[in-house]
Amino acid sequence: MAKPPTVYDVATRAEVSIATVSRVFSSPDTVREATKARVLAAVHELGYVASGNARGLATRRTGVLGLFFPGLDAMDELRGRTDFLMHDVAAATDRDDGGRDTDAPSEPDSVSTPLPRATVIRDIPARTDTRALNLYLDEVLRGSELEAWLSGRVLLVGVGRGVTSGQTVLEMAGRVDGLIVLAGSATEEDLAQLARRIPIVVMAGPPRGDDFDHVSVSNEEGMGALTGHLLDDLGVTDIVYLAGSVESPDDHERWTGFRRALRERGITPPDEPWRRSDFTREGGRAAGRVLLAADRLPRAIVCANDQMALGVIDAARIAGVDVPGELIVTGFDGIDAGGLSTPRLTTVSQPMEALGRAAVQVLVRRLEDPERASMSVRLPVEVLLRESSEPA
Repeated sequence: MAKPPTVYDVATRAEVSIATVSRVFSSPDTVREATKARVLAAVHELGYVASGNARGLATRRTGVLGLFFPGLDAMDELRGRTDFLMHDVAAATDRDDGGRDTDAPSEPDSVSTPLPRATVIRDIPARTDTRALNLYLDEVLRGSELEAWLSGRVLLVGVGRGVTSGQTVLEMAGRVDGLIVLAGSATEEDLAQLARRIPIVVMAGPPRGDDFDHVSVSNEEGMGALTGHLLDDLGVTDIVYLAGSVESPDDHERWTGFRRALRERGITPPDEPWRRSDFTREGGRAAGRVLLAADRLPRAIVCANDQMALGVIDAARIAGVDVPGELIVTGFDGIDAGGLSTPRLTTVSQPMEALGRAAVQVLVRRLEDPERASMSVRLPVEVLLRESSEPA
């Protein structure tokens, strides 16, 4: 590969100074049109790409925003995956022959067993894929990427898990202008350390006496409204609550909304959720199996997110229990899978893409005005009543 052209090469070709080349990229309005055209022509001829590192040294900005997520179950699911690993690449790679036989001899030292071009699998109804898709994070990420692009910036995504998460998020701080952190995915000590270097926006968690900017949704109000519908409109009082991780601020708010709805109607709420799981569909299936094995079914189960609720529906279907005739199931998030399930899932729909966009908007405002007071943005939610709670 040829040595990439530098700013010095562009300056020489255009017969201008290095400072003029720099101004063409950083403040083109200050450069005469004829000079600018000459520089851009040299850039095109040489195939020059401006260095982000060089611009960063001059402006003390990288043009990069960070988004840090917890690994959730994805790390564990990738470990042990044998469907396609790097050692399979040689076997899966074509030899530019379009998959047809050729007379060209194969390399003697690169013998491998080709992978099948297509595999036929009978996808029977009882077959389930236990790999949980982080659909909530997918939507948030999409919104964050879109808003970063609209602001003329790049989004750097980091994933941390367990003992390595603190180191990962601290390393990200040296590569970005500001960082969005999903609540609960970094310790308060790490966030305090980061905030001394770059702006921090905490996403999906309410303020807790800190000075960070926060962007979240109306978790408590949404779960309270959903629970109120079950109590007031359907007359259901025999309800259990399937919670998520105890470290999740969202889960805490939703549990609070559930208990408040009961208390406001003169019903003493339970001190603890019926059971905790891990926000995954497989976790919901496991909880559903426990529920269905009990001597008596409750009339309804309120789940802290959609994936667990869909897992409960899976378990009910396998056990032959009718939803909602025998068991009402509700969720929270509004992922697409809930609108495609049978029955469709009653849920609280939160604006996941808008959450990502709002977090980036708040971070950009902080970068543009570092001295302004911290702000807390709370996005509204919608309760979607569907067939999993609406007996025919």
